[in-house]
Amino acid sequence: MKKLLLEKIRLSWYFTGLFVLFLILVIVLPREKFNTGALTLFSVNSFLYGFFISPILAAQKARIDELHKIVRSEANAVFAMALATKNLPDELRNEIQELLRSYMKKSMHDRKSGEQAYEDLISSCIQYKGKFKPEIDKLLDKLVSNQQNRTALSMQLANKVFSNEWLIMLVLFLITLSFILLIDTGAVFIYKVVTAFLATGLSMLIINLVKLSTLTHKKAKQMWTPFTKLIDSHFYRLD
Repeated sequence: MKKLLLEKIRLSWYFTGLFVLFLILVIVLPREKFNTGALTLFSVNSFLYGFFISPILAAQKARIDELHKIVRSEANAVFAMALATKNLPDELRNEIQELLRSYMKKSMHDRKSGEQAYEDLISSCIQYKGKFKPEIDKLLDKLVSNQQNRTALSMQLANKVFSNEWLIMLVLFLITLSFILLIDTGAVFIYKVVTAFLATGLSMLIINLVKLSTLTHKKAKQMWTPFTKLIDSHFYRLD
């Protein structure tokens, strides 16, 4: 269910569904004329909501940009590893390249499985070190050099919005949304439409943050493109 909500449903569908829902709520809910104190509370809460969510959204977008760079760098490293096997016997070269493919495929879906595949790759190279010392030494150097890049990737993947931050945002969001839906804007229908649009926009901020945080945003999913290109082209090209 979580995967369906986050990956399969487009943002435009969320927007349309929420807009219809909020328009109905604006029409059927009782309207209230807030006094000065209530409007002041609404203003302060809205400011806090915007002040809190803006840096988190910016940080999540920067995180995805950084992930793109790291994955691209790691794809270049894997490409160099594949090139380093060109002087090895065909059987051994195919074995190592298959391990490289396994590492990339598993890394795209499960980082822990990718870590195990990387360790299997190192173990396989050490096993043949005595027979093909110059070539295997060169490959091992590249595997070790790539460890720093893999550490950076693991750290970025673990950099998420924590539960206490979600709780604060949820409280501020619900208070802001309640004020918007209940405030009396008069009998003019266009104001009800504007109110529904405003409530939808605030909700889309939360949905965008969820998608960014779980790396299911379209831009986030594209970060693995260098890996898929390498796999599909059998290590001939990255783009």
